[in-house]
Amino acid sequence: MYLILFGAPGVGKGTQAKRISQQLSIPQISTGDILREAVRQGTGLGKRAENFMKKGQLVPDHLILEMIKERISQSDCDHGFILDGFPRTIPQAQGLTKLMNTMELPPFILVEITVPDEIIIKRLSGRKTCSQCGADYNDHTHPAPADNICTICGGKITRRSDDNPETIKKRLQVYREQTAPLKHFYEEQHQFISIDGNKHIDEVYKNLIEQIKPYIKHADIHAL
Repeated sequence: MYLILFGAPGVGKGTQAKRISQQLSIPQISTGDILREAVRQGTGLGKRAENFMKKGQLVPDHLILEMIKERISQSDCDHGFILDGFPRTIPQAQGLTKLMNTMELPPFILVEITVPDEIIIKRLSGRKTCSQCGADYNDHTHPAPADNICTICGGKITRRSDDNPETIKKRLQVYREQTAPLKHFYEEQHQFISIDGNKHIDEVYKNLIEQIKPYIKHADIHAL
């Protein structure tokens, strides 16, 4: 299965992608995770990307397209993969379509997850992450310990510098202007699904699975 999850920052794309990845044994490819790791390591790409991320802006296409091409060429993607956070613009989508055709890969199933802006701002301004194992915490739903030490691995729990209301609003504005048009681009391909993400995580997942089942190969449905 070749799946793209998209939606505004904070709608839960990463969370749902991880669950589907585990169920179908296909990798989740998150450009956000790849870029943040590059920033953490201080690579040339990471330094350039960080300037955009801090401002709540999208990282330019030329900094990530080659990264995606290299990643989906790896052997663990032979039976499918999930893209989380890519494409984000029409040019990226066009480039990805061309890449998939060149590699003779099946068309994607597109799943949009929607959540009201006020809920997104609340979610993102309250989230924290372990800098060592990546465990997620949130001030509203799963608070971090008072000492900000991860209960799983003992690593330090931190908050992303761009997870503040002002920057989040800018990120949402960028999304509306540059990423939302993807909905119309992919609707024309007739494999577009929209899911309400303003529900409990388990309910969102259940609805998502029910919607994508018709597109899953028979042998894989049993995994769900």
